[in-house]
Amino acid sequence: MDYILLILGIVVLLKGADYLVSGSSAIAKKFGVSSLIIGFTVVAFGTSVPDLVVSIVAALDGQVGTVFGNVIGSNIANILLILGVIAIIKPLNIKKTTALREILFSLLAAIVLLLISNNFILGGSSDSFLTRIDGLILLLFFVVFLFYFMSPKKTSKIPTEGFKQRHNIWKEIWVIIFGVIGLYLGSKWTVESVSSIALSFGVSDFLIASTAVALGTSLPELITSVKAATRKESDLAIGNVIGSNIFNIFGVLGITFVIAPIEIQKLINIDILFLIFITMLLLSFVFIGKKYKLERWHGILFIVFYVLYIIFLLLRG
Repeated sequence: MDYILLILGIVVLLKGADYLVSGSSAIAKKFGVSSLIIGFTVVAFGTSVPDLVVSIVAALDGQVGTVFGNVIGSNIANILLILGVIAIIKPLNIKKTTALREILFSLLAAIVLLLISNNFILGGSSDSFLTRIDGLILLLFFVVFLFYFMSPKKTSKIPTEGFKQRHNIWKEIWVIIFGVIGLYLGSKWTVESVSSIALSFGVSDFLIASTAVALGTSLPELITSVKAATRKESDLAIGNVIGSNIFNIFGVLGITFVIAPIEIQKLINIDILFLIFITMLLLSFVFIGKKYKLERWHGILFIVFYVLYIIFLLLRG
């Protein structure tokens, strides 16, 4: 029953996120919000909103392992599994600006998470609590990220003439409401099933969250990125994945810590360090061999690393 609840929870989560994005995007267009802002905020937020809701519900329930397992597991899966699969299907050409900005910023996000999770590194106390101040620090970085990437770009208004006839705003509001309900129910079922499965097998909730839940909540990034790659929009494919990683740490964890401060498990440092390592590996791959290109052998190596990481998690329990 727990497995059915887990699958059902993830499915409802994804559908709820889809409704939320669809309704929000339609209303944004109705009021003439630019396509750039819609794409950068509504869509980017939409692919990570399952991680956000699961993390908040888990934090309020005191399931620290689920919070970190979901976010760190999703970020690792995004790089090793999603980019690995995409690179094998079709090698990715990466713009220089993407390599120097998005990937470097995602590396910064992982390093900042390591630092605030270990206050003694910065000369602070040796406690293992992540407070609201830590959450605000992450959110501050997220605001800087938004301003840095959006300010140099020009935005244009979307024509709204005729939109009213095609879209009923009240219909979109109901779509958003159903989306929010789906997110709440899906996250609740997911968190409850993770806790129950972990207890039945005698393993940590981090293990279940960083594998089954992380894979489930990474489906939006996988689908979006594969579609982009097959349409020869490789920069969009990698940008979606890396952008999600940045949002997961600065946005998801930032909001989660502000709502519910939690006590961190020092064992998670290993996973954060591994995330830093593979992000640096991705950055090095971009500059090695055919410059600014992620090749098939890179993808194969990523998949191998992901399998080894899963084996490590299973052995650790």
